[in-house]
Amino acid sequence: MSQNAVKRLYLMQVGSVPDYQIPIVCYLVQTEDGKNILIDTGLPEIIPEESSEFENGQDVIEQLASIGLQPDDIEMVISTHYDDDHAGRHAAFTKAQYVVQRQHHAEAASNPRFAATRPQWDQPSERIRLVDGDTPLLPGLELIETSGHVPGHQSVLLRLPNTGAVLLTVDAVSFGKDFTPDVQDDGRNPDPAAVRASTLKLLDLVERERIGMVVFGHDPAQWEGLKKLPEYYE
Repeated sequence: MSQNAVKRLYLMQVGSVPDYQIPIVCYLVQTEDGKNILIDTGLPEIIPEESSEFENGQDVIEQLASIGLQPDDIEMVISTHYDDDHAGRHAAFTKAQYVVQRQHHAEAASNPRFAATRPQWDQPSERIRLVDGDTPLLPGLELIETSGHVPGHQSVLLRLPNTGAVLLTVDAVSFGKDFTPDVQDDGRNPDPAAVRASTLKLLDLVERERIGMVVFGHDPAQWEGLKKLPEYYE
């Protein structure tokens, strides 16, 4: 097995949209050689007024501490995109390299949608790794470009030793009911055509790679049945 192979996946619920019981989530990946890789960081400590539908729970730092990890133990933060509920605690991980799609990082600089979290994601350039499109990041972990929800959104494909292939769709497909070739525009996304293209891309990926586990970004029904930290998939 490769030295950097993915060993373990933790799922964390760090908050919610209480009115709809929608989970706000992030993920921790651990590799065989001891690297800790965070995928998104959840909600900000103080939620902006314009995002008042969100409610914090046990934040990512507290959850990591419960399994013996401090922010400085995180070597990489994969940022799927810079929305409040995904990039709210980026700045806490001061030793980490940040990995984000180049298109998204460039878009965020002038898009007011991402202004509230700018102090979190606007890190020194030497600590940001910009990627272009689908990118194998290390053995067992691949970034999948899935624009639509926002330009330059990325999903994550993992290969675990026992569970096998796991696709984290994040906000490319937030709910399982939308993982269909006939996905309908629900008015939540600025580019419905790109959402459909990314959905079709992921459906094709699941079929082609025989992916057995697909985790949707905010699906409350699915989330009920998933293992959450301190449990994990391996």
